[in-house]
Amino acid sequence: MSFHLLFLGDVVGRSGREAVEAYLPDLIARHEIHFVVCNGENAAHGFGITENICTQLFDLGVDVITLGNHAFDQRDTLVYIERIPNLLRPVTYPAGTPGRGAGLFKARSGEQVLVINAMGRLFMDAMQDPFAAIDNELDACPMGQVADFAIIDFHGEATSEKQAVGVHVDGRATLVVGTHTHVPTADHRVLSGGTAFQTDAGMCGDYDSIIGMEKTEPVQRFLTKIPQARFSPADGEPTLCGLAVKADPATGHASACEPVRLGGVLEPVIPTFWSVA
Repeated sequence: MSFHLLFLGDVVGRSGREAVEAYLPDLIARHEIHFVVCNGENAAHGFGITENICTQLFDLGVDVITLGNHAFDQRDTLVYIERIPNLLRPVTYPAGTPGRGAGLFKARSGEQVLVINAMGRLFMDAMQDPFAAIDNELDACPMGQVADFAIIDFHGEATSEKQAVGVHVDGRATLVVGTHTHVPTADHRVLSGGTAFQTDAGMCGDYDSIIGMEKTEPVQRFLTKIPQARFSPADGEPTLCGLAVKADPATGHASACEPVRLGGVLEPVIPTFWSVA
């Protein structure tokens, strides 16, 4: 029997949350999806996440929420993140930052899944070395010995850095997937060592936007270089966007990965390896 996991790209604002609500419970019920991870760092009006939103996403079937550079935009996250073990902030934050950057979690089918949240350094705020931080977590909880599967959400701007992480850990993780840029890339594949990879999973939100935000203010800033208003998430028709992975429980390696896109203006895609109830 294969292990099926689903990774959902950055949830942006109300539209992103509506996408998860509209599609995820049905997908879990109809297909053999054993574990769900989503990036939620833009879930609260585009900036950070609240405890209530965490609860909503968990209730909809998300097993682990990862974050990124907006992890602490909602100031109360500094407090509640300590009591929510399946809410991860990047492991590359400085020592002493509240919360945790990795954890071992039990899937619906009983397997142990290591999830690591890391953040890049190219064109991002200065952080600890993500390669060393990821190595430390994989060495502490190696796949095939402690963990059955390992998932890495690499939150970064540069495609080269994301791809380098995928190559660096190939064979030691089930999935390396990029987040942050909100645009799904077409390079999903299984690397030679058995690690599924996609440079960016895209976002859950309104794609009639500029990376999830209402279009007027971003355009004006490019034209004038002067902020005229706060960025506000677009709230049109929502799209669920992510990556599905089929993996071998005997090795933890991926055998296939395909994009998932439902709703909104993008072409819909359903993985061919999902069974239908």
